[in-house]
Amino acid sequence: MPRGVADDVEIAIDLARRFNAEVTAPRHLEVDARVSADPSSLPWDVVRAASEWGLYTAWLPRAFGGRGLSMLSLYYFLEEVSTVCVGIANVVGVHYLGVSTLSATWNARLMRRVFDDVAAGERRGEPCLVSLAITEPAAGTDMEETELLERIRPGTVAERVAGGYRVDGRKVFISNGHVSRWHVVVCVEDRARAPETGVVLAVRTGTPGFTLGALENKMGQKACVASELVFDDCFVGDEQVAIDARQSASIGIPVRAVFQQVIDYVVSSTRAGVGAFGAGVARGAFAAACEHARKRSPEGARLVDDQSVRMRLADMYANAQVARLAWQESAWANCEQGLFRGLFSPAAFGIERALPGALLRRLAPRVLDDPRTTRWLRHAGFARYPRSAANLTSGWGSLAKLVGSDLALANADLALELMGSDGTRHAAGAEKRLRDAKLLQIYEGTNQLNRLNVFKCLVGHEWSDVDPFG
Repeated sequence: MPRGVADDVEIAIDLARRFNAEVTAPRHLEVDARVSADPSSLPWDVVRAASEWGLYTAWLPRAFGGRGLSMLSLYYFLEEVSTVCVGIANVVGVHYLGVSTLSATWNARLMRRVFDDVAAGERRGEPCLVSLAITEPAAGTDMEETELLERIRPGTVAERVAGGYRVDGRKVFISNGHVSRWHVVVCVEDRARAPETGVVLAVRTGTPGFTLGALENKMGQKACVASELVFDDCFVGDEQVAIDARQSASIGIPVRAVFQQVIDYVVSSTRAGVGAFGAGVARGAFAAACEHARKRSPEGARLVDDQSVRMRLADMYANAQVARLAWQESAWANCEQGLFRGLFSPAAFGIERALPGALLRRLAPRVLDDPRTTRWLRHAGFARYPRSAANLTSGWGSLAKLVGSDLALANADLALELMGSDGTRHAAGAEKRLRDAKLLQIYEGTNQLNRLNVFKCLVGHEWSDVDPFG
């Protein structure tokens, strides 16, 4: 890793701890109660607070007007905020899910347009978030694997017309949907040939034919809303097409392989983020259980002096540490061999840090708007991307996600059991943490799908001459 990455990690952790002290801790229980009572309530106070702290641009390159913190440090930030509230952490994390999806198409010109808008909105005091719209009423996890996509008929279709696409259909459970300005929409041209006709579009809120539908009344992580997005004869011009089959055909590998690699790039990186969420929840549950065990003294003896309680706390500590180690391994793999690898080359990292931000922003349009830049990025990002690197990052992303989410739920449950009736009170935060943790097992691909992906990418080598533990 280039020199300076460790400094970014320290900056991100310090930023998260200050944000927790001033924003997350004072507000998270009130936001959860408010949205529980009125599911139509939008947590704009949290969204605006994150914008005021510069969190939607902190991990954007300086060429786009961002702070330029390394993407590795984002995972540490998300874990730290999740120790208090994973829902508020997800408000920031989901924004970078949208950012990552657009980046995974390697469409340099469109990236510049959207990310410049994010930075400009933040400067004006108007939060400009990016969401990912992939899940559909009849296709959740199926949308993340071309093998599964062949078995269904996706509901959201983009019909090719002069100058762009007309989109019809619905997306559901879209995190941050109602509070985002840009939506990276994954759909298909032909339901019968879905893997060969994948389309990724950038749709701005306010586009004719695009409306925000219902809000989900979900069990946890209520600070991060889940939205329905409705497309009714919505025209999206060519300038907002991130990638489609026509663009993919010129890359030199099968179109369906390009579509799958876009999705793999995204979930490989964001599943590590869910692992970080899980580690944070596990740490928070452990800390709450320790505090309760130190303070509670039934029958005159502190709970923490009981041997069985100490063993339970030791299990919780081990769970939190294992969850952290798993996401760290996945995040490092992504930074070295995944979507972010270009940003971590010593040359790119050094140039990005050495040149003045104003100069980088002046140079960005000349470089990024040149079609040759996108062609070069796609050649490197798709045609020359080794299968071994894809297996490593995808497999470890799934491993980090399932381990982190399972151990987060385990610790939340153990903490609630230890705290007894005290833990069931909303003010204690324990029952909220349990509700929040359960969602981690479901989004970014269910844990069942992630176990299958671990087998496909890592364990399946058991039947080859490659050592899966090598």
